[in-house]
Amino acid sequence: MDITSLLFLLLLGTIGWFWYDTLHVLDVARKAGRQACNELNVQFLDDTVANIGLTLARDRSGRRVFRRTYRFEFSETGNSRLEGRLIMLGDRIESITMEPYQILD
Repeated sequence: MDITSLLFLLLLGTIGWFWYDTLHVLDVARKAGRQACNELNVQFLDDTVANIGLTLARDRSGRRVFRRTYRFEFSETGNSRLEGRLIMLGDRIESITMEPYQILD
């Protein structure tokens, strides 16, 4: 096997790992967004989150991991669309923030 084939296989493996890791973290983020909305009695709209940012950061143990920022939409009445943001550090939730909304009785 020559060096070009080896580098190609390494690149292909890296792309495959990144794709799998991205899908895993996306699923964790979607579940976290849905759970946060359920706890606050608001509707999690479209049952999805969208990736809006990707950076490298260090976790608590000092390892380099991806910090991914996701946005999602929710509604307190069903007539409005408000935005929430979810930040994942690796596959752990770092923070969830949501736009202010009216609390209904």
